Amino acid sequence: MTALQHFIESHPRLFVLTGAGCSTDSGIPDYRDRDGEWKRAPPVTLQAFMHELATRQRYWARSMTGWPRFGCATPNTAHYALAQLEHRGQIELLVTQNVDRLHQRAGSKRVIDLHGRLDEVRCMACDWRQPRDAFQRLLIECNPAWQHLDAAIAPDGDADLEGHDFTQFDIPSCPHCGGIMKPDVVFFGEGVPRERVDAATQAWRVANAVLVVGSSLMVYSGYRFVQAAAKAGKPVAALTLGRTRADALLSLKIDAPCSDALAFVLASERLIAN
Repeated sequence: MTALQHFIESHPRLFVLTGAGCSTDSGIPDYRDRDGEWKRAPPVTLQAFMHELATRQRYWARSMTGWPRFGCATPNTAHYALAQLEHRGQIELLVTQNVDRLHQRAGSKRVIDLHGRLDEVRCMACDWRQPRDAFQRLLIECNPAWQHLDAAIAPDGDADLEGHDFTQFDIPSCPHCGGIMKPDVVFFGEGVPRERVDAATQAWRVANAVLVVGSSLMVYSGYRFVQAAAKAGKPVAALTLGRTRADALLSLKIDAPCSDALAFVLASERLIAN
């Protein structure tokens, strides 16, 4: 922890990349085990979602069940610590692979949601958008018999809902054009918007170090920034549990829960206030 504190204090312009491990203390499960392997079946792909009604029915039924818990998740110590570092002027940009918006709720403002945000849905035909809470009400209106089902929350904000006939689940269409409604997140097989990648690239180039928080970096969309920064000679530290794809590139590796390891940031702030 002393090494992590020294790394943060020695690099006043940090490029921060966060992943699912940053939100586990908020009650949102992560995707991978300590070896970087999937804990469950990989998330749905864009191709399956767009071309298979059965996939969409299963996805939205599980999402309707999981959303109440996911939508009520609150920031934890790691989120607040990173927001405090930004407040001190130490973070050039925070790029998160998470879709929960907990960094923003904790007070971070310089944030790129690399993979989008789950609290909005959009039409894949006309790009009409709607808050996820409003779409939840439509889902309940169309499927009242599913409203009181309960299941453990899953990493994508859905739930481990099994043993049901999803063919009976009714999905609301876009009210403007009748198109397919999808959460405003990047599914597997879907490209990250170019403007997000460009903004993140510009930020790591002017930063003087990279800090990875809660990510195994197994997904290329986030790993590419770490790989490029390390190749450019930037020091890279990772705070996460288990193996990462970038272990050979790291200047510092802290194998610990994110909230525990970053608690010193808030503790030091309280000392300054006193």
